[in-house]
Amino acid sequence: MSSRIVVTGTDTGIGKTIFSAGLAGFLGASYWKPVQSGLEEETDAQLVARLGGLSADRIVPERYRLRTPTSPHQSAAIDGVRIEPAALDVPDTAGRPLVIEGAGGLMVPLNDTTLYIDIFERWRLPVVLCARTALGTINHSLLSVEALRKRRIDIIGVAFIGESNAESERAICEIGQVRRLGRLPPLAPLAAETLQAAFQASFQRGDFEP
Repeated sequence: MSSRIVVTGTDTGIGKTIFSAGLAGFLGASYWKPVQSGLEEETDAQLVARLGGLSADRIVPERYRLRTPTSPHQSAAIDGVRIEPAALDVPDTAGRPLVIEGAGGLMVPLNDTTLYIDIFERWRLPVVLCARTALGTINHSLLSVEALRKRRIDIIGVAFIGESNAESERAICEIGQVRRLGRLPPLAPLAAETLQAAFQASFQRGDFEP
């Protein structure tokens, strides 16, 4: 099992944070959100701690905490700060696995010259690509796979989120030549117990390897 895994998505609002919570709990990992945009409601780290059942010592503090829930570069500008790529070195978690969650998709800007994929390329860590199963997912997913491969970033596989869509999932994995890791279905209620049960049923620990 890779000791450090990056979780990214094909778009924003697809359930990537819920997936990260489930994955961190599933692997017994710590969690790190390098840049948090939006502080008035529950932050991603707080959501992961609650849904993943993570103790406080397994939540790595964010490097940037920005008030406005928008793109990191815009939120930073509103707060009067600049996100510096050099400040985003991967933290040491003393041997515990680490799940790192990006923001939105791969091309989300951190400042005027740096995209999240630039940071992923520098880290050289394996990536799990989260993809919704709704209409449009084939295009977004294949574009994301192509972008990662162009940067020579290892793709562990695609984790689908949503209702079953067998044809879209098949097309993405066959055309993109990527592994299907599983699918996280809608959960009601959404709670730590139901999330971990879904991971146990839908994913295999051994698949989360580069």
